[in-house]
Amino acid sequence: QVQLVESGGGLVQAGGSLRLSCAASGLTFSSYAMGWFRQAPGKEREFVAAISASGGSTYYADSVKGRFTISRDNAKNTVYLQMISLKPEDTAVYYCAADRSTERLRLGLRGYAYWGQGTQVTVSS
Repeated sequence: QVQLVESGGGLVQAGGSLRLSCAASGLTFSSYAMGWFRQAPGKEREFVAAISASGGSTYYADSVKGRFTISRDNAKNTVYLQMISLKPEDTAVYYCAADRSTERLRLGLRGYAYWGQGTQVTVSS
């Protein structure tokens, strides 16, 4: 059974940093592109970042470009999201996703992906 488990969320002041982790099991991790999405109350789930299976290509939403960095460690079956200069509008539940297609993830085509249960990120002002 495929499992994605996020961790690292929490409460942080504006301007602060957090590092999210997503540990994957039950799949051939190196064959999957990985991504992060987020959802705030009353809003649609939105694309944040994606990384190709090899780690050679990364993609970011304009709203986080320059502040967030996605990376992966295939030896540890783990993908990370380093977030700096956090803003209150970054407050959301952050979800990890796995898909064989990097393009589907970066285009926000969510129906094909495996999903974690999410981790809450709250940024206070």
